[in-house]
Amino acid sequence: MNFNSDPIKTTRKVTAIQIPSGISVELPEGSEVTITQSLGGTYTVLYSQGLARVDGKDADALGLVAEKKAPVVEGDVNVDEKAALKQLRLVFDPEIPVNIVDLGLVYETAVEKIDDANYKVNVKMTLTAPGCGMGPAIAADAQKRLLELPGVTEANVDLTWDPPWNQNMVSEVGRMQLGWA
Repeated sequence: MNFNSDPIKTTRKVTAIQIPSGISVELPEGSEVTITQSLGGTYTVLYSQGLARVDGKDADALGLVAEKKAPVVEGDVNVDEKAALKQLRLVFDPEIPVNIVDLGLVYETAVEKIDDANYKVNVKMTLTAPGCGMGPAIAADAQKRLLELPGVTEANVDLTWDPPWNQNMVSEVGRMQLGWA
């Protein structure tokens, strides 16, 4: 979703996550914000203290209607790595308009069949910088997206720093989105 750069005022008090610290902050009703990014069901806003991420469930506080999302995979599904990666492509770093898969942050995705109807997905991923306070929020977003897959009853997302992320890990799609290609 594209936004103009005009500031808006929050219509109610809203809790957000300060970027890059990951600290929870409260934006009072009437706070002036500018929406800089809306990807993956969250909003990155510029406010008086810097950048913050507002969850999509709080879109109304920004004067927006929350987007209804359809599951990526519908009906009976054999959950596999491809389905898991499709879900992870709905997770974005709030400062970079590229999903975590194309950004090269996802190192490993493993799907285990628990029984005939249930699956467990394990993901190893990293961040663009070890000191990024947004790590827990991004990992929680990834876990939430994986649990949206039909039949996935467990999802574990582990952050690792080995190997350290570098710009060469960005996919060709990500490079194009960043204007690097």
